[in-house]
Amino acid sequence: MFDDSAKLATLVGSRLCHDLVSPIGAIRNGLELVALSGAGGGSEEMTLIEDSCASAAARIAFFRIAFGSAKGEQMIGRREITKLLAEYCRGGRIMPDWQPTADTPRPTVQLVLLGWLCCESALPQGGTITVSTDGTTWRLSAAGPRLQLEPDVWAQLSTTALAQVITPARVQFACLSMLAAVAGRQLEVADQPGAVTLLIR
Repeated sequence: MFDDSAKLATLVGSRLCHDLVSPIGAIRNGLELVALSGAGGGSEEMTLIEDSCASAAARIAFFRIAFGSAKGEQMIGRREITKLLAEYCRGGRIMPDWQPTADTPRPTVQLVLLGWLCCESALPQGGTITVSTDGTTWRLSAAGPRLQLEPDVWAQLSTTALAQVITPARVQFACLSMLAAVAGRQLEVADQPGAVTLLIR
């Protein structure tokens, strides 16, 4: 039953992202045609629309992997992951530092990206999120000028029971806990002044 709930949640994520990709892509194509025609090209309004569309596309691509269905045989390369993170973080306060060089199974990338979202929530003034691995354990280290941890929310990582403190903005904590349990992985959190580290073992 627990595995079925996790699968259903990821299928919903995949469906939502899949259905949003086409209209966002159509808008981007339309903006390119407008730019080629010279109508409104370079205006502040067009720049705002283009930037917003690019941001929406980047977030959908990120969320599609983080919250969508992931099959064990699918692999994601370093170039694709670093591009995904760069586009997701463009214009924001978070600097990505993806250190692994090898291709990574999509289910593992999914857990790491959910962990990324958890770490991101702890950096309200921005900072750097560094991802590394020794081949077995994945380590996400978030450091910034101000660390803001919500104890009740982070405690969700140590349980598979959905806590009442979880809100839509913090659903990544519940998803990570649930999917890590399904994958047979353990989560460990350590924090110190100005930084927090999340281990996925």
